[in-house]
Amino acid sequence: MAYHSNFKADLLIGNMGMLPLKTDFKGPAPRASEEDIIDEALMFFKPNIYFREFEIKSPADRTLIYLTFYITECLRKLQRSPNKLSGQKDLAALALNHKLPIPGEVEFPLNSMYKAPANKQEEETMRAYLLQLRQEIGQRLCELAFPNPQEKATKWWLCFARKRFLDKGLVSQGVTL
Repeated sequence: MAYHSNFKADLLIGNMGMLPLKTDFKGPAPRASEEDIIDEALMFFKPNIYFREFEIKSPADRTLIYLTFYITECLRKLQRSPNKLSGQKDLAALALNHKLPIPGEVEFPLNSMYKAPANKQEEETMRAYLLQLRQEIGQRLCELAFPNPQEKATKWWLCFARKRFLDKGLVSQGVTL
């Protein structure tokens, strides 16, 4: 049984929860003071990555799924990073990449489970929120993946770089970002 989000989403973009974040990155997310969806995504990543099915029980689960896909992309990127500083730069660039699809775009892997933004304003809010999530998760993942800042990322994170959550990826196989 997959691990689901414990958060309740009061705000929605499409049918995805816009949850509070502990972050200094600018964006539309409300402020959180305690554990947030990113902490949960990092905690549940390793057990959830093995699932080929995931029953969505709440809008927060959709956010958790997006983050799980994105963590996989981050780990693929970190395979080539020789140290923490390089990894931080690589993940900062990945977060800003405009090729990453959002719900509603043809390239997004789970459009059947996600609702596209209703209008241009909601699309801009979704893009800004997803960017904020990507920036924060990249920063926190580097803290976990590089226990020694001078060395490569730990194999205990990198071993998941080739796994595919729900047998899909945020970007098509073979596409490099």
